[in-house]
Amino acid sequence: MLANPFGEGASRNLRRRFCVLGMRLDVETSHPQLLSAAAAAFGGLPAHRLSAAARVRLGLALTPQLVGPSRERRTPPRPLEFFSVADSLCAAGEDSTFVSVTPETRSALVAASPRYLRFPYHLRYEVIELAGYLLAARTMGLVPLHAACVSLGGRAALLMGPSGSGKSTATAHCVAEGLDFVAEDSVLVEPRSARATGLANYLHLRTDSLRRLRNEPSLREALRASPVIRRRSGVAKLEIDMRNGPFRLATEPPRIEAIVFLSATGAAGGPLLLAQGKRETARRLRLEQPYAARQTGWADFVKRMQTIEAFELRRGRHPRESAEALALLLARKKRR
Repeated sequence: MLANPFGEGASRNLRRRFCVLGMRLDVETSHPQLLSAAAAAFGGLPAHRLSAAARVRLGLALTPQLVGPSRERRTPPRPLEFFSVADSLCAAGEDSTFVSVTPETRSALVAASPRYLRFPYHLRYEVIELAGYLLAARTMGLVPLHAACVSLGGRAALLMGPSGSGKSTATAHCVAEGLDFVAEDSVLVEPRSARATGLANYLHLRTDSLRRLRNEPSLREALRASPVIRRRSGVAKLEIDMRNGPFRLATEPPRIEAIVFLSATGAAGGPLLLAQGKRETARRLRLEQPYAARQTGWADFVKRMQTIEAFELRRGRHPRESAEALALLLARKKRR
């Protein structure tokens, strides 16, 4: 009989602290590759501070190798399936991969299959960042949004739209216009103060984006030097590390001053930004954020958002026009 079948008391001798998403995140592991993946997700970012700052712990481990090397697939493990049990939020996948987040104890555990080490993008994006977002949202009462966010002088525009609506492209051109980068795909919002935070680590653009960036030399150079990742959908994208190069990251959580719903409709020579009423704003928020709408802070969030100007952003002849319109909008907010 094994003397210590669970490896109890085993040392997690690798530790690193990150200040991200408004919290102090202590990561512990015994595997250098897992610590590197955490650093790729959380390292080198501005230390955003929110009023409900928390200290949380994240443990990273590898599960036993259940699939022999000769049988390992050349594709990443299947996406995680989500469920809750007792006071924990959980996700489970192939080869005993699982994530368990317990807001009550301000802690989370990620146990990843060794197969994930062959797919660092999926390990970071789908597993480790997931645990970080859940910890931040649930321990500090933040509203998790599928959205992008850019800012200017501490004033933020929240960009909303379904996958493929152009959030990343609009964000890229906003950054080229000199706006600060907050997040590309996932934003956490303090519902009453309307302050936003996110992981300003990577921006993902299609591999053909170079053709539309003739007047943005900094972005063109970053794209040329960026690796290609492949989404679950099969779409290949360039992954730009926004912590390197000339890009500006928001140093503090900006306050949302505008909600912008991206539209596939062309402006046809008319204005790009069309004002939205309060009722329409509430309807579109509920429609586009079904997960967030089930969270406890949703009512406060919607009430606060209805005090903020909202717009539909229609497409111009070039994505740069959208970025210019957003930059002017946020600059106008400063003059008020």
